[in-house]
Amino acid sequence: MELKNNSLAANKGALGRLLQWLNLRPEESERTWMMFAFYTTVSVGLRWAEDSTVALFLDEYGAGPLPWMYIASAVMSIALVVAYSWLQKIFPLRWVIVAIAPCMVLPLILIVSLRGEVQYQFLAVALVFLLRLWVDAIYVINDLNTSIVANQLFNIREIKRTYPLVSSGLLVADVISGFSLPWMLQFIKLEQVILIACAVIVLGTCILFYLSHHYRTAFPDAPQRVIPHEQANRHRRLEAPLKRYTWQLFAFVGLLQIIGLLVDFQYLRELHSSLDSRELASFLGLFGGIVGLCELITQWFISSRVTERFGVFITAAMLPVAVGFILPGAITLLNLFPALQTQGFFWGLVGLKFADELLRYTFVVSSGPVLYQPIPERIRSRTQTLSGGTAEAIATGLAGLIILGTLFVSNLFIPPEMQKWVLVAETVIIAAACLKVVLILRSRYVDLLVLSAERGELSAANVGLRFFHQGVIKALSETGNAADKSSCIELLAQIDPQGAAQVLSPLLSKLSPDLQRQSLEVMLIADANPIYALEVRTFLQQPQEQVDPEVFALALRYVWLAEPNPNLTLLEEYLKPRYHSLIRATAAALILRQGTPLQKVAATKAMRRMLTHKQERERVNGVRALREAVYLQALRIYIPKLLQDESLRVRCAVLEMIAATRLEEYYSALLGALYYKSTRSTAMRALIKLENEALEMLLELATNIYKPEKVRMYAWRTIAQISTLEAMETLWLHLEISWGATRYHILRSLLKINQPPEVTSVDTFHHSQVESLIEQELKFLAEIYAVYLDVQQPQILENEQSERVLVIVNLLQDALQELEMDVRERLLLLLRLLYSPEKMQAATFNLKSESKANIAQGLEILDHTINLPTKAILLNILDQRSPQDKLHCLIESGFSQYQQMSVSDRLARMLTLSRLLSDWCLACCFHFAQVSRIRLNIQEIIVALRHPTGFVREAAIAYLNVASHRVLLELLPKLQQDTHPLVVAQVQELMKKYPSQN
Repeated sequence: MELKNNSLAANKGALGRLLQWLNLRPEESERTWMMFAFYTTVSVGLRWAEDSTVALFLDEYGAGPLPWMYIASAVMSIALVVAYSWLQKIFPLRWVIVAIAPCMVLPLILIVSLRGEVQYQFLAVALVFLLRLWVDAIYVINDLNTSIVANQLFNIREIKRTYPLVSSGLLVADVISGFSLPWMLQFIKLEQVILIACAVIVLGTCILFYLSHHYRTAFPDAPQRVIPHEQANRHRRLEAPLKRYTWQLFAFVGLLQIIGLLVDFQYLRELHSSLDSRELASFLGLFGGIVGLCELITQWFISSRVTERFGVFITAAMLPVAVGFILPGAITLLNLFPALQTQGFFWGLVGLKFADELLRYTFVVSSGPVLYQPIPERIRSRTQTLSGGTAEAIATGLAGLIILGTLFVSNLFIPPEMQKWVLVAETVIIAAACLKVVLILRSRYVDLLVLSAERGELSAANVGLRFFHQGVIKALSETGNAADKSSCIELLAQIDPQGAAQVLSPLLSKLSPDLQRQSLEVMLIADANPIYALEVRTFLQQPQEQVDPEVFALALRYVWLAEPNPNLTLLEEYLKPRYHSLIRATAAALILRQGTPLQKVAATKAMRRMLTHKQERERVNGVRALREAVYLQALRIYIPKLLQDESLRVRCAVLEMIAATRLEEYYSALLGALYYKSTRSTAMRALIKLENEALEMLLELATNIYKPEKVRMYAWRTIAQISTLEAMETLWLHLEISWGATRYHILRSLLKINQPPEVTSVDTFHHSQVESLIEQELKFLAEIYAVYLDVQQPQILENEQSERVLVIVNLLQDALQELEMDVRERLLLLLRLLYSPEKMQAATFNLKSESKANIAQGLEILDHTINLPTKAILLNILDQRSPQDKLHCLIESGFSQYQQMSVSDRLARMLTLSRLLSDWCLACCFHFAQVSRIRLNIQEIIVALRHPTGFVREAAIAYLNVASHRVLLELLPKLQQDTHPLVVAQVQELMKKYPSQN
């Protein structure tokens, strides 16, 4: 959508437009340009050295020994990569990355110098082989070095935008070296070109030295000898998935290298058959220049956008798809036409090499470092060294063996005209394997990011009950920590409450009194069962002093509830004073439940004595026993007094009893208990037991804006824990019609309901409802950003010199930023309703971090998790970008139309959305309108005067004091009745100022 006003898309200057074209952000530009300069300079030198040594090698040996070159290069590269990794253990990483290039250049200079001085031809020829070998090794180390430096300087999101530009340094080098090499060869020899190349490489290293010094905080200070013990513990659970991921990366890098070498061998063999050494060097230079231009355009203007839009794995898969399937198919089709057969295969290989170079040094190179970002930073550089560098070296040797074996078998069994197709077929097979590895990597990538965030969740959803029961029995039977055993029983109650008695009843005699009590309570949840009553009855047959009174009372209750025809006469024995109060109360409650009229009279007298007893324990046990009584009869009269009891334990017991016996006339006491921290948890449990009976009164409390917000929050949480369809639908309905803090509390309440991970938490209807809510929040964000930008208009600060105005402007901007944070928080909660709790929890944890690297990791998890149409805009909103950039993204996505307004018009528009604003933001709007002399609608003022928050009413009164004395004087008498001390003090001060109103 186009902007209606050019202010948002104002001229940012040439540099700003360039950064926008290159998909870069200003804070990334300095690091990116310095990396680009370093990589370009070194690559120019390497490219000159490579083309010169290739020409010398082919002139001396031809294309036949190339496979042996690949094998020798693999051995040397492995040795150098291992040495490079070893150096990281001995020296700080910053020293290693700077020193490695000069150390690699010195042997190259030595070899070139020796070749010019040796007298023996065979030694000169051997030095050419060694020269070519060493240049290949320098390439491997330089690419590895550059990738490691980039991973240290940029986080996982930045590297997607910046590394395509950094890696384009190689493409710029292709263009520079490609077009300059033929010109240089007119004046100097190939050996002299190599010496000049060495000097250029050292110059590039100087740039790297400055870069690493300027950003030295990005590099570890200490050598990577051993991971500290605490870090080793933290990453231990990452070990297995990390090892699998590393091997898959190893396979991916290796297969790509084999594909490249197979293509390179076929390409060079065809060139050698047609050109001499100088022509070959010139052709290579010109071809490199043309390819470099194409790669440069792709890398600067296409690669980063494609990677951000489609992800690293789609871009990484382009090379095996194109080189392994599309182009070999095209070569085959060209050879079907007789007129094209002579040159068709040659130009087909040139095209194959062109595609391999183009895709390898654009999309694959850009995505390569990103694949190492899920690896913890502490071990990332060494893993990248050993995995990436060793993989390329081993793959180089393996490619050499494949080529040698292929040539040997082809010469023996395949006709000469068909031999050239064997390597093409092998390229297709290896490309298919590479594509398979990409698919596996994609499935592991986000999982490793989540594990790296160290925020996972365990689920018992997939636990086999039989094995789970065996585990609980084993844990409870063995000697161990009582707390651990208690946790086992609690977990059993959550997973299999109906089967808990089968597991726990045989173990009761072996458990401690506390665990016996807990076990009997769990067994009673599923109702008493005569099958297990025999094990429980043993407690009643033991002497009273040997059994814990609470355990005895629970056992008594279980046995009598399990009996189909209980003998209540035996229960009357337990009403005698010599028994513990809890046993007496339990017996009385059971008699009130099932006894004869005379038995109930006796039980009622016993309960009355307990409920009015001076000792707290007697009253508590009496009330707790009443929970099991069906009819309270004459005992109801004691409930009001017990609700006011001085003992907290008694009051909590009464709340539980009200819910258990469904005493509707006292339901208001349950709601009242939500106001106090001491009784809140008990009240919530009691209300949850009432289920739908409590729904209406809880909803009335939760939606009453004049009630304390904390109480409303707990009301929503209580509704969420009522496991009925009506309660759930109530939450979803009010989620859609609510805003601000209320929506936040409902979302938190919904998410507190246990949901199995890796399963969509909502059905299709609610999924679309959540998507609609996300769009609402995005539109509201556009309004916030518009206010933020318009309030920053220069005339505000230029025309108003009052310090108070500046203070209020800053307060308003801070309030808008806090409001944006609230919206972002709600967006993350909405996403948690749709996607894996484990992944969303990891993403949220990272996004709340102050570290840019962690924020980037959180965004990457979201990028690979969510699949909404609004994904791109959500990632931009959750990223650290300016309000102007975010508003521009929202406008481009069609969520808003922005036209710059005057401050008064923008503020008036914002106040029409007052129900969406936070209390503090609304108050700041009125204070800003007051100091800026902005005229507001009288209806908005009246609404603010009725606002439940005191400082909002205070702000509205302060505005009226400036804007309309007449209206204020009419309202002052009514405002004296306000309940908030801040407003009362303000009104009293105004009454003194206008004494005529007294």
